[in-house]
Amino acid sequence: MLKLETNAAALALTGLLLSAPPALCAEGQPQAIVSQIPAHPALWTVHGPKGTAALFGAIHILPPNMQWRAEQVDDAMKASDTFVFEIPMDDATKAEVVDFIQKNGTLPQGTTLSSLLDKKARTDYAAALALSHVPPENLENKQPWLAMLVLDVGYIMQQHLSPDAGVDRQVYAAARTLGGKSFRAFETPEQQFRLFMPKNRKLEIAEFDVSLKEMRNDKESIGELIDAWSHADEKRLNQLMRKSVADHPDVEKALFETRNRAWVTQIEKMLDEPHTYFITVGAGHLAGPKGVPALLRAKGYKVEGP
Repeated sequence: MLKLETNAAALALTGLLLSAPPALCAEGQPQAIVSQIPAHPALWTVHGPKGTAALFGAIHILPPNMQWRAEQVDDAMKASDTFVFEIPMDDATKAEVVDFIQKNGTLPQGTTLSSLLDKKARTDYAAALALSHVPPENLENKQPWLAMLVLDVGYIMQQHLSPDAGVDRQVYAAARTLGGKSFRAFETPEQQFRLFMPKNRKLEIAEFDVSLKEMRNDKESIGELIDAWSHADEKRLNQLMRKSVADHPDVEKALFETRNRAWVTQIEKMLDEPHTYFITVGAGHLAGPKGVPALLRAKGYKVEGP
């Protein structure tokens, strides 16, 4: 099951999806709200043998008017010489995403998305199209995993949220303006896309239908997630991020636990280098007892923060 607001990888890629061919985009993007919304998200600091790392949780989709650049965050960004993200944030990555979609996102000739769905799933699909404002003809030749991501993007846009306002993209833009910074990434775009692509077609269709139902029935969760993040409420954030995967431990393991442990291994190597890092990953990867800060503490690192 791949639920939008609990899937950091999906959120990380939504902004890049908007750089894909125009046929993938939704119609009727609403105007941004102009009043300012203050936010005070959590920030951790990890001390290693030679290096130091700030850990900052990203919400990849935000209202374009949310202000999260607190003094503590700005100071940590200025002090860092190396910025680390889930995936590379440069223009080459956008081209890589588009190339991957073109090679892997299309159904075989003669097969349509709607033909793969039973009557009940088609009802859910029609509701998702209405919520997202994505023209159905744009998705008929798309693989279910890609169609769901596009529907997610469209739905997000209808909620007055913006991938351009996502924390990871803003951090990257700010780092570019600071000058003299280097950049690293934990994963490639292909690694993240592969998380959504079951090899079993029956399983993929089942996941697609579950995601369609969740889009219809859980319209408030994105706002709750953003609110918890903006108030540094790590306990609530952890609960929300794992709400929909509670009955699917295999999905939680693939999306969070396995990746968190792989990232911790990389961070340990970084902390053995004489650098100051600013690490920005999905907020769900930092919250809770299985989050990156907790895993680093368990390994004996000094971790300051909430």
